[in-house]
Amino acid sequence: MKWFAPLLVLLFLPQVTFAEEARKPAPIIFDTDIGNDCDDVLALAMLHALESRGECKLLAVTITKDNDLAAPFTDCVNTFYGRGDIPIGVCRSSVTPEAGKFNPLAKAEDDGQLRYPHDLTSGKEAPDAVSVLRKTLAAAEDDSVVICQVGFATNLADLLESSADEISPLSGMDLVKKKVRLLSVMAAAFTEIPDGKTGEPKRYREYNVIKDIPAARRLFSQWPGPILWSGFEIGLNLRYPHESIERDYSYVAHHPVAEAYELYIKPPHDRPTWDLTSVLVAVRPDHGYFDLSPAGQVTVEEDGYTTFVPTEGGRDRYLILRDQQKPRIIEALTLLSSEPPHASANSSASER
Repeated sequence: MKWFAPLLVLLFLPQVTFAEEARKPAPIIFDTDIGNDCDDVLALAMLHALESRGECKLLAVTITKDNDLAAPFTDCVNTFYGRGDIPIGVCRSSVTPEAGKFNPLAKAEDDGQLRYPHDLTSGKEAPDAVSVLRKTLAAAEDDSVVICQVGFATNLADLLESSADEISPLSGMDLVKKKVRLLSVMAAAFTEIPDGKTGEPKRYREYNVIKDIPAARRLFSQWPGPILWSGFEIGLNLRYPHESIERDYSYVAHHPVAEAYELYIKPPHDRPTWDLTSVLVAVRPDHGYFDLSPAGQVTVEEDGYTTFVPTEGGRDRYLILRDQQKPRIIEALTLLSSEPPHASANSSASER
């Protein structure tokens, strides 16, 4: 059998039963290059909606974009959804140091007041991402944490190579082995992708991999537990409907998610949902949204291309998308991304 049934996703998650998965909110760490594309912002909004629904708990956000406004903008979004106390950690690696098109929203003002209230004003004030990762994992239950990595491999590669310290007597590798049950990653490509100029299908070097190839090679050669990959082809074939941006976020005068989308590329355009898919399958592994590949091993080559070799008992599986699955997935992504803050999370959101 070449393809695995969608519900077998849960067999990929060690020591988790269907009942436990339904009962317990998934503890999530969101590792993102926020500012490089608007799908990171939509994915973060999804996590807030899923937490309000009792399906997950966002433990921390760590950032692989080395710009001082990335962390403040993340704090804007978290605060908008009533969770401005979520820890935020940053890398200092010179990877994509430019501000991006929408991170400057962290400084936007209306009538002399911040458009999006928040208290983290610069990435220089934020702790190091590896420290946040170590502290978050050390405090978590064993075999519980799901990490959604939708940016570069920088932070998680550094985590694996971190040493015991005052936070934990465990090395980064041992913390991951003890605390993390799944890494859900948006990276690589597992099909040929049409060339932007000729339209001819060809092997593809995916952005999240090639922007920090050394980190990707370190991470994916060493990561000790299961990895679920959402390849470039998945989000490319699931487009976020621009009508939702124009319609579903208008319950407030200014919305950070809609404004980020509009600043990235002015609608009408239907942006691929790359990062959203990794969040969806991480929090709802038993909903049958996708099929899965056989188990195997993903390798990042020196040139940034990735290869997958089926291997019995292998660490890695990747998502497979059938045409029949697309409408249901797009509906879920749209509804969750655009869901307003719940009153219990942010009673003042509608007043902004």
